[in-house]
Amino acid sequence: MHEALTIGQLAQRSGVAPSALRYYERLGLIRAERTGGNQRRYARIELRRVAFIRISQQVGVSLEEIRAALESLPASRTPTAEDWARLSRAWRDRLDERIRLLGKLRDDLDGCIGCGCLSLQRCALYNPGDSLAGEGSGARLVLPTSTDG
Repeated sequence: MHEALTIGQLAQRSGVAPSALRYYERLGLIRAERTGGNQRRYARIELRRVAFIRISQQVGVSLEEIRAALESLPASRTPTAEDWARLSRAWRDRLDERIRLLGKLRDDLDGCIGCGCLSLQRCALYNPGDSLAGEGSGARLVLPTSTDG
């Protein structure tokens, strides 16, 4: 393997701990060849894959979704800029919705924390008698529902 990286070199270049790289490899997110002594060697292209994984995780994409996206890349050649752009476009709507939700959360928290009321009688997020339980799990007053736009 020409100019292969050791796990330590990949960790240093990518900023990802060796244990995380081994985990990514176990999940099939990245690939390594093995030397005669059973040491991992990574092609330099794995640096891009690790960067893609880190960025995707930071915006809330699950490792399973990341794996599916990486599996769609061509195995026979180095991915092109268009290949990476195609993956980005596929997540655009989801990221826009996440941005919208984060903005709503920020604004609601500003109001809630900023008011200082600490009053269950006036709190917009208070759920007396657990009346929202029938609507499902999670933060029902913050998370979008099928009727929210």
